[in-house]
Amino acid sequence: MNLLNRPLDRVLRGLGTVTALLGAMTWSTLTQAQDNRVYNFSPVNQYGLELTASYWNPIIDYVSRKSGVKLQLKIGRTSADTTAYVLANEVEFVFSNHLFSPEREQLGWKVFGRRWTPPLQGAIAVPADSPITKIEELKGQEVVFAGPEAFIGYKVTYGYLLSKNIDVKAVFAGNQNAAFAQMFAGKAKAVGSNSALIDGYSLKEGKKFRVLWTSEGYHDLALMASSKVPEKDVKAVASAFVGMHRDPAGKAILQRASQEVGLDPPAYFLPASGADYASYRKFYQTLPASLR
Repeated sequence: MNLLNRPLDRVLRGLGTVTALLGAMTWSTLTQAQDNRVYNFSPVNQYGLELTASYWNPIIDYVSRKSGVKLQLKIGRTSADTTAYVLANEVEFVFSNHLFSPEREQLGWKVFGRRWTPPLQGAIAVPADSPITKIEELKGQEVVFAGPEAFIGYKVTYGYLLSKNIDVKAVFAGNQNAAFAQMFAGKAKAVGSNSALIDGYSLKEGKKFRVLWTSEGYHDLALMASSKVPEKDVKAVASAFVGMHRDPAGKAILQRASQEVGLDPPAYFLPASGADYASYRKFYQTLPASLR
């Protein structure tokens, strides 16, 4: 018997069953697609690509397993390229301090954590054996920076030079380790960076610096989530990051990763909010618009 010869109520019941099955299949497929979603995580390139991956991949692998939320590393060739991914809405989680300008705060990124380190200071430095001993002697010289997006390493340090009318030739190396290498190779007279990266490079590479100037202290970079990420996923990822140092397996991963880049071994992640970055916002109030 075909549908045309069946009683109408049986046909409707049959169609209802088929519709319900299709609905259940659609919901199941949607749920599975959400469960299989992979979020892009973009940390600022503080080191070269290989070293950045060596530090972050074990950490985000742990966080993915612990939280049940899959993260994958997405970084560009330079720190500016990585931030371009973020601004193009291609990323869901970041480790950055590039998003606190008045314009970028409108994008809706939310701070949920930060890395514990001593306060970071902007620093302008030369090799320890350089004949330059005063910051005024940098006038007209080449000073190398990681990139134009670097908050402490460029905006703070170069902003200070501008405020003192010390005109220098700014050179961008793409990441901080490359900037250090250029200076020690004699391609620039000085470097703009932050205190932790200078200490880490000195420890790892055995290079000695003479620091000519340091800024006030700032918190280390922020862990942030895009407003498009569901709250439950943000909470799960945040919990995995901030609980990592309390789990023996997580603590061991953190210590190995820190050793890889010359960070203080106790460096770990702790809860944070936008209020922890008030000093960044205050800085932007006096920063020339050209540096934002």
